[in-house]
Amino acid sequence: MLGSYRKRISAMAIQLAKDDPPLVKEVIARLRKSGDIEAGDLVHLERIADRWIRIAQENLARGQRR
Repeated sequence: MLGSYRKRISAMAIQLAKDDPPLVKEVIARLRKSGDIEAGDLVHLERIADRWIRIAQENLARGQRR
C-alpha cells in the first residue's frame, strides 16, 4: 500500500513539473536554501521542470517566427 502511495505522489510531482515548471524550480530552490533538502535531492524533478521550460521556450520561439 505504501508503494502505491509513493507512486501517486511521484506522478503528481512530475505532472506539476510539467504543468508549472517555474513553480517547481522555485519550491526546490527554497527547500535547498532552508536546508530542508540536500543539494542532490529532487534533481530528477528539477531536470523534468527544466525540460518543460525549454519546450515552452522553443514553442514560443517557433510561434513567433510564423
